[in-house]
Amino acid sequence: MGTERAFAISRRRRGFGRAVVFLGVVTVLIATGCGRSGHGAETDSDKAADVEILNGLLTRELTVVAAYDQLLPRLHGRAAIVAARLRGQDQTHLDAITKAIRGVGGETDAEAGELEAPGPKTPEEALLLAYEEENDSLGLALDAPPHLNTPAPRVLASALAASHAQHLVVLRQLLGVSLAGAVPHAFEDGGEPPPAPPVKAG
Repeated sequence: MGTERAFAISRRRRGFGRAVVFLGVVTVLIATGCGRSGHGAETDSDKAADVEILNGLLTRELTVVAAYDQLLPRLHGRAAIVAARLRGQDQTHLDAITKAIRGVGGETDAEAGELEAPGPKTPEEALLLAYEEENDSLGLALDAPPHLNTPAPRVLASALAASHAQHLVVLRQLLGVSLAGAVPHAFEDGGEPPPAPPVKAG
């Protein structure tokens, strides 16, 4: 029992360490890899194109955060706690994209998309809305890297895709799917429908 616990703790520490290193790499790339004086988006067409794509990603993330703000009041217990953490991570995405835009010498020009009224009325509808928004975000993030011209934004878009894919796994479980059933496909593309029929969330 002690050995298993020690292994689990060690594994968590290794995972945390990898996350810290990866975030550090992204931060350094954003801070130093782009946006040198005279070579920003105003004078560099490649970077200007990247700013346009990044603002599209920013719009998508703003929409996800707005969706969580709308749906969180409908959740309770474990589902509310988990959804709040996912919302916090999507807020972190916003900050990273904003830094990336500034890193290539651009300006943010994005606002949240409109959400359908009147919004979710039940926990199930709330989780389905979260799933739909995370799915759309995954699809857009996956589409971005081949069209980006500078390294830092490409790394960031890939990281966004990985994060949203992880969010979908958690949301599937909140919608009542077993751990095995929540395992993603080998290549998720943002088009995987939510589990149906959803069961009542906790």
